Amino acid sequence: MKYYSTNHTVPEVTLRDAVVKGLAADRGLFMPERIKKLPEDFFNNINKLSLQDIAVRVAESFFGEDVEPAALENIVRDTLSFDTPVVEVEKDIYSLELFHGPTLAFKDVGARFMARLLQYFIGKDSGGKTVNVLVATSGDTGSAVANGFLGVEGIHVYVLYPKGKVSPIQECQFTTLGRNITAIEVDGNFDDCQRLVKSAFLDDELNSKMLLTSANSINVARFLPQAFYYFSGYAQVKAKGKGEDVVVCVPSGNFGNITAGLIAHKMGLPVKRFIAANNANDIFYNYLQTGEYNPKASVQTLANAMDVGDPSNFARVLELYAGKHEVIASLIDGAAFSDSQIADAMKKCYEKTGYVLDPHGACGYLALKQLLKEGETGLFLETAHPAKFHDTVVGIVGKEIDIPERLQDFMKGEKQSVAMSSDFPDFKSYLLAHSKD
Repeated sequence: MKYYSTNHTVPEVTLRDAVVKGLAADRGLFMPERIKKLPEDFFNNINKLSLQDIAVRVAESFFGEDVEPAALENIVRDTLSFDTPVVEVEKDIYSLELFHGPTLAFKDVGARFMARLLQYFIGKDSGGKTVNVLVATSGDTGSAVANGFLGVEGIHVYVLYPKGKVSPIQECQFTTLGRNITAIEVDGNFDDCQRLVKSAFLDDELNSKMLLTSANSINVARFLPQAFYYFSGYAQVKAKGKGEDVVVCVPSGNFGNITAGLIAHKMGLPVKRFIAANNANDIFYNYLQTGEYNPKASVQTLANAMDVGDPSNFARVLELYAGKHEVIASLIDGAAFSDSQIADAMKKCYEKTGYVLDPHGACGYLALKQLLKEGETGLFLETAHPAKFHDTVVGIVGKEIDIPERLQDFMKGEKQSVAMSSDFPDFKSYLLAHSKD
């Protein structure tokens, strides 16, 4: 399988090159040259399969031409050492809980898969050179990537995060690790962090001295595996007798997650439509309404992992549907919510059902409450454990929530971070002085 750039000005590359490079030389994002349809019998029997069995089948379609079958199966099964259960919240509305992994966030799936796939390629042809992973985070990506790559030989990870704009629990999950993880605290917002990462990939001097790749959702090894749990979510809903007219609602920030869902749909996943739930960073919502894409500076919200003003993966959404707004808008509905609406949804959901939402899942739940039609079954992605936003959630729902032991362990560690301006020359100088080659 070859991978091409969404900008279409550079040659196609192999899976290995797409994973190691992260970003195409023309600043485009890599896409698979084709998306394989899965056979009808797979979907007829999907409700009888485990998450791991489903994921192995899907992974073969993406990566089977480039990774030995036994190695690929081991990567998938090692990645998915936890479940992604579907839980009924209220009539016709279900939560796909993606927070049962090591860092209690949906990004554990993509981060763990990428770490293992990258290690597989390094083991085959590293040449003894360290791979330097750059990742920008608005919250959960940093912890998932840092913990997914922790201790992996031949890889050093630099996590860039906006100062004062991630929750304390999220921050401690990637600033207390040390070893092959360096946390960089940027004086700016998430978009500044993402810009620094992208600029590094396109700097000739840096790339001549360091082997760089990204673990953000721009990397194909990060976002494609997220398709696994869409298939599993559908399988579980089908097993409940609700497999018809399924609507999937995705809390959306950088749009890697919903893009994986859209690719699953192109592979044959029988989902009726998607809903992209935004917070006050409503760039995609406005695009759906007007057909015009106008990125802007991100604003800080309760759902901080979705605070993205220029979603990188919008380019992939356009690519999937040849840039046709009418096609995109026919498959994806949009919604955008203020902090007060998010908080109100969290409070009312708990009072009505006893289910505790995190602020991101609350956007998905609220969008379904507003947009779900009669006869449809709604499945929203609960992307992070509420305890990762402990003080916020407790203050809204008025109920103490337990902090899982693994989160408590992170909180006991000592913060280790590097202060950084949002100016690229400063970041570049730091990398050159501390390069792991």
